Amino acid sequence: MKRADDPLTRALERSSTDILTYLARRVGPDDAPDLLGETMVIAWRRVRDLPADDEQARMWLFGIARGTLQNHARGERRRWALADRIRLQARDDATAPPSDTGSEVRDAIARLDPDLAEIVRLVHWDGFTLTDAAGLLGIPASTARGRYQRAREQLRAALSVQASLA
Repeated sequence: MKRADDPLTRALERSSTDILTYLARRVGPDDAPDLLGETMVIAWRRVRDLPADDEQARMWLFGIARGTLQNHARGERRRWALADRIRLQARDDATAPPSDTGSEVRDAIARLDPDLAEIVRLVHWDGFTLTDAAGLLGIPASTARGRYQRAREQLRAALSVQASLA
């Protein structure tokens, strides 16, 4: 049993709300608690890798959460691919599922390359600095700045096209 003064327990207590918010913004409120639980289990298994510094421990936990999120996304893609194959095989020409009814900005972000979209989400949704986001993604800060700039340009163009069509 873990004690309250255990470093992992302290790190999880300090960061779990933020990690849950990070996950919920990406997968919704139904799946986020399960992914947080998976993140905690993985952190417990890898407790020997826990950095001693509080901020580094927080970023380490976010890194584990990101990996859990990526595993979840892979599973979702496999499930959707299977559903598509079944749909094609049945050749059911019934109505297509409704399109995403999210906001224009959220839709524009979703249409970005996944690497660009993630940097935007980390900075604007989760409040990370570009340097922290770079660390979380495991890329140099200069790469993060370049991706962020490209994402801003693409979003600006996409949103101005949408505005002109409205």
